[in-house]
Amino acid sequence: MKPGAMSAVITGASGGIGSEICRGLAARGARVLLIGRDAAGLGKLARVLSDLPAASHGTGEAAAVAPLEADRSRVDVLAVDLRVPQARLAVRDAARARHVNVLVNCAGIASFGPLESIDDDHLEDVIATNLTAPIALTRLLLPTLRSAREASILNIGSVLGGIGIPGFTAYAATKAGLHAFSEALRRELAGGPVRVQFLGARATRTAFNSPRVVAFNRTTGATSDPPRVVADAAVELLLSGRKEMYLGAAERFLMHLNGLAPGWLDPGFRRHRLALAHSDVCSTPSSSQDLPPT
Repeated sequence: MKPGAMSAVITGASGGIGSEICRGLAARGARVLLIGRDAAGLGKLARVLSDLPAASHGTGEAAAVAPLEADRSRVDVLAVDLRVPQARLAVRDAARARHVNVLVNCAGIASFGPLESIDDDHLEDVIATNLTAPIALTRLLLPTLRSAREASILNIGSVLGGIGIPGFTAYAATKAGLHAFSEALRRELAGGPVRVQFLGARATRTAFNSPRVVAFNRTTGATSDPPRVVADAAVELLLSGRKEMYLGAAERFLMHLNGLAPGWLDPGFRRHRLALAHSDVCSTPSSSQDLPPT
């Protein structure tokens, strides 16, 4: 699909990766609908992209909607909490009005720390944001996407969904689920106008990662990318039509090896276990943020 023919919904648009994806698509002529909880951040990004006035917004469960200009507007914003069913319905209606043919599920929240340090509220929040919301939103947008000549669903995931690393139990579970969802839906929709794609990012240098995560990654030698690298890969994936892409040659090798012999890799995570158990930076889980995943 040519970028000038794209009308895209991007969730997590106010985050580090999400905002860069918006910039990349808009710069290539795509029309974009920016979705996120940070209305001020969305408005600022919209002004950068198209010199639009700041989005109006409200409070409460009924997500606030900036007035849409349908097909006349190249950039619009919708400030919503995607955990709320009514908010997802608002996105569906906005997507229908804009004849959307691209959905980028990029919104997510972080979770890091020993499993026993994570309370039920945080666990439910992570699952609702990282897994339930993208599945539910995709279901709602499918009729609009199916009506397009060609359409794409791009789910932004993580290599942590393919390599279980100590300290990321809940987060990894949601990313593994997002990959399985992408794979199953791709096969379900095969032969139709909607392609399903998956991008597995590795650690990314954004505010999504708390100081605890940054210190943990430094201690364990994890490689991280600037958000622009991840966004460029996402745009490339959309333009190429490829099914999947994972960032990092070493990460791809370890994921392959992990799939063949997961138990063989277990001893290699001793450093991670020690860092998790003994470092002060790993004492509590990361706080929720309306930002894209690492």
